[in-house]
Amino acid sequence: MLEHLHIKNVALITESEIDFEPGLNILSGETGAGKSMVIDSLNFALGERIGGNFVRKGEKSAVVEALFTVRDDTILKKLEQNGIKLEEDGTVLLTRTMNQSGKTICRINGSTVTVSMMRECAEGLMDIHGQHSHQSLLNTARHIQILDRFCGKKLEEEKQSFQTTYKKLKEIEKDLMQLMGDGKERVRKMDLLQFQMEEIGQAKLQIGEEEELLERRQILVNGEKIRNLTENSLLLLYHGTETESSAIDQLSRALEEVSDLAEYDNTIQNIYTTLSSVYAQMDDAVRDLKHYADTISQEPEELESVEERLQLIYGLKRKYGGSIEEILDFYQKAEKELDFLSNSEEIVQKLNKQKKNIEQELMKQAEILSNIRKEKAKQIQKNIEQQLWDLEMKHGKFAIAIEDKKEISLHGKDKVEFLISANAGEELKPLAKIASGGEMSRVMLALKTVLAEADSIEVFIFDEIDTGVSGRTAQKVAEKMALIGKSHQIICITHLPQIAAMADHHFLIEKTTQQEKTITTVKPLNEEESAHEIARLIGGAKMTQATWTAAKELKEQADAWKKIN
Repeated sequence: MLEHLHIKNVALITESEIDFEPGLNILSGETGAGKSMVIDSLNFALGERIGGNFVRKGEKSAVVEALFTVRDDTILKKLEQNGIKLEEDGTVLLTRTMNQSGKTICRINGSTVTVSMMRECAEGLMDIHGQHSHQSLLNTARHIQILDRFCGKKLEEEKQSFQTTYKKLKEIEKDLMQLMGDGKERVRKMDLLQFQMEEIGQAKLQIGEEEELLERRQILVNGEKIRNLTENSLLLLYHGTETESSAIDQLSRALEEVSDLAEYDNTIQNIYTTLSSVYAQMDDAVRDLKHYADTISQEPEELESVEERLQLIYGLKRKYGGSIEEILDFYQKAEKELDFLSNSEEIVQKLNKQKKNIEQELMKQAEILSNIRKEKAKQIQKNIEQQLWDLEMKHGKFAIAIEDKKEISLHGKDKVEFLISANAGEELKPLAKIASGGEMSRVMLALKTVLAEADSIEVFIFDEIDTGVSGRTAQKVAEKMALIGKSHQIICITHLPQIAAMADHHFLIEKTTQQEKTITTVKPLNEEESAHEIARLIGGAKMTQATWTAAKELKEQADAWKKIN
């Protein structure tokens, strides 16, 4: 459910806070007051593209925050998979800002995300239908998706299994294409793989080799310094100079002195033991240092050899991976691919057998999907026809045509199209043949009324889809919205008094002028203010006793209808 909407510096709106409630939330106001800005702001928060002039003139940036309470585990899991921190109370805060240059920043629960991530994570939070949203119904390719939403979990589970099998088939077809494609291209590929394997194989790479070579090069490059430091260390520790004894000689003499001292005082014995240990360790260290001095290379050829080996490794890394591990992994993959291509005839036979078995399995699964759709379509057709009759399309007929396609796709073998006959005596025709915007609005509402029972989306937005209807039909549209509002949150922008009277919560969108600036505000209405706005919708700008009485009667009738339905 949409709990709260904060809009700041969007077009004519300086700043507005809207607290939405469960049930039917109605937004009304004068033409041009800025009702569409609320819907535009919601679309913006959901990650949709937005037109120009979105940021209020004179302001640096616009910001929209939409706070939802989410119960759908699918949406929560999607957020978690995208690294979004989940709140204990299930709330999800979408925040999006835009500066004057059009650059936007998106956040979900405080975490910065990309626009595409925002759209992906927000999908399923609400369903928005505007004055032109019925265009989606004219797209035949989307009819199968709408039908599948009606079919619910039973179809969803079978469809997941079908799509897994379908992907396996596509992988096999890809392998077959690679094996049975252009013969010259296959030979060229095999030659290249052979060359790559030989190049890597001849190098005889070892994991950890590069690090060892780099360490060795460091020693060889600084060989002269290392030799001097080693010789100086040996002079000080072991050899000594003409003027100074070595450290080990001086320590030896000190030991003799301390040994004599211990004869007079037994407490010195511990010191003697410690110095003896130091002497032994120093002797070992000198021995190791002398051995190290013997191993220092004097040959410039070794440095050249190390450099050549490193250059060979660098060259292979540029071609096959960023490390020796990746190069060796490339070799293994190339070996498998070469084996795959070399044994193409045998593999083709094996793949063709697998393909045949998978195609048979796929056809069985596609038949299951088709049967579920056809069975559900019969029920849906009757339900939608009933809704159309309730919406004053007394002669309306609705059908869902399901035919086999030439080729199986990710959705199965079915081609789905919605057909309608709006008037008595007319044949069923595609929805695109309907000319009346009012009829299209009613078809949309009929679909939503039926779909609401199975739809996991909690919030429906209707932006003046009541265009083209009036009188008794408008009353029926209002009743349908109120019924959907019992199980879903509805936010509806309308100009019809019948629909406004059915509101559980009513908001007025007004445009005013303050200090020579035009400002749009959104204000929640109490019972009396709501009746006043309904009277304006009935009679226009001029308020009369008749319109006021009619407004109160309309509101009373709506309240009475809601109590018994």
